Amino acid sequence: MTVQGTASTEVVRPGTGAIESVSREGMFVRRWVKSRSQQLVALALISSDILLALAIWQAAFMLQGVWGHGPLSWIAFASMVPYVIVWVGLRAALGLYPGYGLGPIEELRRQTFALFATLAITAVFAFASQVSDSLSRVLLFAWIVGLLLLAPVARYFVKRVMRELGFWGKPVVVLGAREPGAHVLKVLRREWQLGFKPFAVFDNRVSPAGGMLEGVPYGGTLTDAAALAPKCGVDTAIFAMPYTKREHLAKFVDSARDSFRHVVIIPDLGGITNSAVVARDFAGTFGVEIRHNLLDSWAQRLKRVLDTGATLIGGALILPLLLVLSLLVWMESGRPVFYSDKRMGRDGKLFSCVKFRTMVPDAEVLLQQMLAKDAEMREEYFKYHKLRHDPRVTRVGRFLRKTSLDELPQLWNVLRGEMSLVGPRPYLPRESEDIGATQSEILRVTPGITGPWQVAGRNHTSFSERVQMDAGYVRDWSVWLDLVLLARTVQCLLVSRDAY
Repeated sequence: MTVQGTASTEVVRPGTGAIESVSREGMFVRRWVKSRSQQLVALALISSDILLALAIWQAAFMLQGVWGHGPLSWIAFASMVPYVIVWVGLRAALGLYPGYGLGPIEELRRQTFALFATLAITAVFAFASQVSDSLSRVLLFAWIVGLLLLAPVARYFVKRVMRELGFWGKPVVVLGAREPGAHVLKVLRREWQLGFKPFAVFDNRVSPAGGMLEGVPYGGTLTDAAALAPKCGVDTAIFAMPYTKREHLAKFVDSARDSFRHVVIIPDLGGITNSAVVARDFAGTFGVEIRHNLLDSWAQRLKRVLDTGATLIGGALILPLLLVLSLLVWMESGRPVFYSDKRMGRDGKLFSCVKFRTMVPDAEVLLQQMLAKDAEMREEYFKYHKLRHDPRVTRVGRFLRKTSLDELPQLWNVLRGEMSLVGPRPYLPRESEDIGATQSEILRVTPGITGPWQVAGRNHTSFSERVQMDAGYVRDWSVWLDLVLLARTVQCLLVSRDAY
């Protein structure tokens, strides 16, 4: 993959699979450019955070004036600077600038921790310096809430802009050119926020057809990868070789650590590991602890409290919308406005799932008649358990489905404790056999209005893929995961229109 000479080196040209000769001066310039681009991304994120913090502080200052709390003292006004410095400093210490390799769940967790740590440090400083009476608690509370809600959104848009400009991300190499390596490349392409941009693929035994794997060029053996790292400024290697014997993998990893600052190993634990995995050291023996958070009774109580609070507040805000949608359904096709159907809830207990009616009356009888007559329609329904062009759907119903507004009445199910805001899909009783072996795991928790398959694949995922996503949600659950899925649901509702 690499050929060293007196004045040049041959390297893979990313995205083409071609070999190009680059002078040592060119290598130095390339590494300098990559280093500068990472610094530019970090600077953009820090600058946006500072500007956002100042803007929210100003808005909170104006809000305090509207509420008639009087003008701020000079101490309260001057405290803005250390607040922002502490907040940005903590975010930097937690690796959020630029934050490559952090998934959305871990990123949100660190952002929230930095904010509440800032609040704690501020409170300690205020009492220690005896200036707590001079600080505006209303102002500080408004600032904290504003950053809690807006900082993750602002960070996402800054990363998006930097990506469009070609600055976001750093090059990484994937070690392993078989199916696990291809899977890793697909994940990195889909989850662009991780900031890992595959530069080349390496493997000692397998060379992908055409010299490319998922659009990424094949670069040679693992030895070639180690030689590439210092020349092209690649500091991260991802081992996707779970089929390799332990003694061989240990040898490869030891060799890689001499060339790569960061070495990530993808283990053969598919369907087992989750975001709650914790590394354990048992007197020098490496162990992995796998936690099942959602089966913790205290976690379930916390989830229930969050569901109830958010539903009461959100339901009150959208009550006018519910009344308008009810009127539209009634004007087009009369009563009933709502449709309820038996679904499997927690522990398999049946409950009546409420939606806006989107189909003509006797829709289930009509479905069986259509499936009996049309083989192509029958095949589509058995695969997706839905029909893209369903003649039973009314005009208003089609709009409600495209916008997913037909599911708003399920807030009533949430208040009754039959559903959660986020969770596995509420399955039909006749789908029990199709769910398979994971049914016992999925039905141990409360189903949700939205969930992983709604935001990941919407209606382009097969039924079996949805089941696997729901099972993964149960294993991966955390408060942070629910918040990320809710945010992505809002994004899907505002941007995507592929539901049916």
